[in-house]
Amino acid sequence: MSAILLVVLGLGGMALGYIFYSRFIAEKIFQLDDSRPTPAHEFEDGIDFVPTNKYVLWGHHFTSVAGAAPIVGPAIAVIWGWLPAFLWVTLGTVFFAGMHDFGAIWASIRNNAKSVGALTGDVVGKRARSVFMIVIFLVLLMVNAVFGVVIAGLLINNPGSVIPVWGAIAVALVIGQLIYRAKASLGLVSFVGVAVLYALIYIGPAVPLSLPDQVMGLSANATWILLLFFYAAVASLLPVWMLLQPRDYINGLQLFVGLGLLYVAVFIANPTVVAPAINAEVPAGTPSMIPLLFVTIACGAISGFHGLVASGTTSKQLNKESDARLVGYFGAVGEGALALAAIVAATAGFATLADWQAVYDAFGKGGVGAFVNGGATILSAGLGFNAEIAATMLTVMAALFAGTTMDTGLRLQRYIFQEWGEIYNIKWLGKPLPATLLAVGSCLILAFGAGGADGSGGLLIWPLFGTTNQLLAGLTLLVIAVMLVRKRVTATYVIVPLAFLLLMTLAALLIQLHGFYLKEDWFLFGLDLIVLVAAILVTLECVSALRSEKRKLIASN
Repeated sequence: MSAILLVVLGLGGMALGYIFYSRFIAEKIFQLDDSRPTPAHEFEDGIDFVPTNKYVLWGHHFTSVAGAAPIVGPAIAVIWGWLPAFLWVTLGTVFFAGMHDFGAIWASIRNNAKSVGALTGDVVGKRARSVFMIVIFLVLLMVNAVFGVVIAGLLINNPGSVIPVWGAIAVALVIGQLIYRAKASLGLVSFVGVAVLYALIYIGPAVPLSLPDQVMGLSANATWILLLFFYAAVASLLPVWMLLQPRDYINGLQLFVGLGLLYVAVFIANPTVVAPAINAEVPAGTPSMIPLLFVTIACGAISGFHGLVASGTTSKQLNKESDARLVGYFGAVGEGALALAAIVAATAGFATLADWQAVYDAFGKGGVGAFVNGGATILSAGLGFNAEIAATMLTVMAALFAGTTMDTGLRLQRYIFQEWGEIYNIKWLGKPLPATLLAVGSCLILAFGAGGADGSGGLLIWPLFGTTNQLLAGLTLLVIAVMLVRKRVTATYVIVPLAFLLLMTLAALLIQLHGFYLKEDWFLFGLDLIVLVAAILVTLECVSALRSEKRKLIASN
């Protein structure tokens, strides 16, 4: 089968979702109103609350939510066949992720830009808030600790990517000054910035950089992880307009250009999808597709982490309510397009079915490697790219996606500590610097405490990321549903995806719990049990609140 058909159907479906479904949500469900001042204007402080051009904010939101996960998840899930992965990414983007991301921004801006965790206390109750914020903290801990490992691995495996990855930070700092201080033309700054970033990608392979095997007794992997967390800590304390926002914006443009090149190459090369539509001969040890498909592909279909970004940083920068449609829903479409590209690269970037099967010989294989190698093959065949340059470009794409997510993730973790300081009246914890140090410290304790001198400890709890992340998405949808019912607006369009997602996620948690028990992995068994109990408690609290609001509605009629 031609990969062109997958691209046309997938991108076409997402485009129709944005044009029609997101407009329906904006007008009939969320009833956006530009006459209402957003928190960015109400609480403008030049640091976290900054009214922002919707295209710049879209760049921040898109690159913050689109980490390495929408590449890794789909590129692993195709082991069950390309068709289930394709359907979940396409339909999930249109009916699940778009509603979830858009809804989280809406819920937050209507409540003083509170994070979804803090918002739960107002909408559902204090008990639900306390449990929910534990789940949020675990997700952020997983994302930050693991993405540090992912980026370090990419920099070590491809030394040609070091200059473009770190050079992007310098470019972002200059762009921030040009946009906000010099008031330069956004179009001109965008064009020059993207051109410089691609020039760095061309220069990178010619000037590869590697760290020594040992730096003060630490391995290269551990040294990169420490440098990445030092950078992320500084970035989380700087005003958003100075680094975080321009870095995300210009990287978003660069990454969209990269995606565009990959899709153009597909149309020119017309590669064949060699993987089966439904893989009837999955390798031994591969878990059941249902429900595991729906947690293996989280980012790219729906992801709870998006709700944290939407209500944590994005809502504090929204200039007017109508901007939420582009930023939230189209941000989800951007990530869906990335997940679709990962599926195409991981199924059509191989010469034969046998070559594909040689890579996908066990569950968990494929991932970033399949995306980079398969995508580079398609770029070379379609656009005549040098294989090394193509691989570097895709490696940089993956590293930048992970890096921008890590930037935002650490800032969000800082917000969580500050919110705990406000909730429990711990004044020093409510300040940015101590909250940032605690956020970095918790990640490093996991990275080096569980992973030893290598710093890869975050991978220890990564098996629970998919289920915990999807659980977070389901709970965010629950909060949105309660708000809609309270406003006397139909919540059906939220409750249907919510019910499906919670069912799949709770089933996956139970399956994983049984697997950890059989392996006698008591650490992950205990953590899985904590997440499962938290899920049940918050779900019951939210359902109770939902029923209470419905009873009030019936009584008022």
